[in-house]
Amino acid sequence: MAKNLQIRNVPDDVHSTVRARAAAAGLSVSEYLLDQIIEIANRPTQTEVFKRAARRAREEGPTVDDILTAIKEGREE
Repeated sequence: MAKNLQIRNVPDDVHSTVRARAAAAGLSVSEYLLDQIIEIANRPTQTEVFKRAARRAREEGPTVDDILTAIKEGREE
């Protein structure tokens, strides 16, 4: 079920900018902001990206020992 959001205390200049951008896109302010919120919600946070990268490194990447061994072997050559 769809929910409603309400944003209070929006500064006048921000409101004017949003209203102008919505009009330029041919949308109501509500439609424009809904599109923006959906885009934000679909984008992972920085923390989520780092956690995913760490998980992939553990699952797919070389271990610290692999890296240290490769460095040692490279220096010996």
